[in-house]
Amino acid sequence: MENKIKVLNLYAGIGGNRWLWENVEVTAVEINPEIAEVYRKNFSKDEVIVGDAHQFLIDNFKDFDFICTSPPCPTHSRMRLNHKKKVYPDMKLYQEIIFLKHHFKGKWLVENVIPYYEPLIAPTQTLQRHNDKMMEGR
Repeated sequence: MENKIKVLNLYAGIGGNRWLWENVEVTAVEINPEIAEVYRKNFSKDEVIVGDAHQFLIDNFKDFDFICTSPPCPTHSRMRLNHKKKVYPDMKLYQEIIFLKHHFKGKWLVENVIPYYEPLIAPTQTLQRHNDKMMEGR
C-alpha cells in the first residue's frame, strides 16, 4: 500500500484548487454547509468538515504533511476601494502565514489576491491567474 500525502484544504469552497491533486488523502474544511455538500459530491473520497477553517488549522495542523489555505479575500481586494462601506482587512490571512512559518514543519501554501495596500508579508510567488499571490513554506 502506497503512502498518500495528508493534505489539509482550508476554506475549501467547492474544491476548485483540488482538481489536479493526485495520491493524496484530503481533509477539506468549509464553513458553508451547502457549499461543503457540493465539495462532497465533487470529491467523495475526501473527508469534508463543515466548520471554521481558521480554528481547525490551529487545532489540527500537526496531523498533515501539506496545508493549502485560501482565506477569504474580499477585504484585501483592490475592488474593496470601490465599496462605499469601509471595512478593516481581515487579518486571518497574515495570522495564518505567520503561524505556518513558525510552527508547521511540513510544506504549505497560502493563496490570496493582490491587495489594495502594500503587502505586510511579501509573497514568494505571483501567479497571473486571477492576479493571485501566494506564500509557500519550506
